[in-house]
Amino acid sequence: MSNPDYALLDSQLRALLADETDALASTGNFVALLYNALDDINWLGVYVLRGDELVLGPFQGKPACVHIELGDGVCGTAAATLQTQRVPDVRVFAGHIACDPDSRAEIVVPLVVNGRLLGVLDIDSPTPNRFSASDQAGIEQLCDSFCELQSSRDGFI
Repeated sequence: MSNPDYALLDSQLRALLADETDALASTGNFVALLYNALDDINWLGVYVLRGDELVLGPFQGKPACVHIELGDGVCGTAAATLQTQRVPDVRVFAGHIACDPDSRAEIVVPLVVNGRLLGVLDIDSPTPNRFSASDQAGIEQLCDSFCELQSSRDGFI
């Protein structure tokens, strides 16, 4: 399995979302672009901050958990700490929320616009240790670009 060309994906993301003013449409295309570009993943989506919980937004994959409290599971931990969570094996992550029992590795990146948490990008893989440090750096850059583009829009999903 080779790493995707994250710089090329970033260019594609920027071109795809450059003229889109609807936040929901932009988020849906962000998710679809990444889901189709990354190998060996079984779920990819955005959870949106609504009050004091994360709520399921656009995603690709099997049906998923709808509500996640801040601090709960990998997504809630990333949201509460504002730090990317790269988990080599979710079975050893204390408090992991198992929406899909086939998922083994997970990476979750906080989506922050103008200093405000708007949600998280969640990516699952059925393969332990799927996400490398270079994957993390590339995915974080894509999230930064997405958030930069979102900062000029009204609202988020």
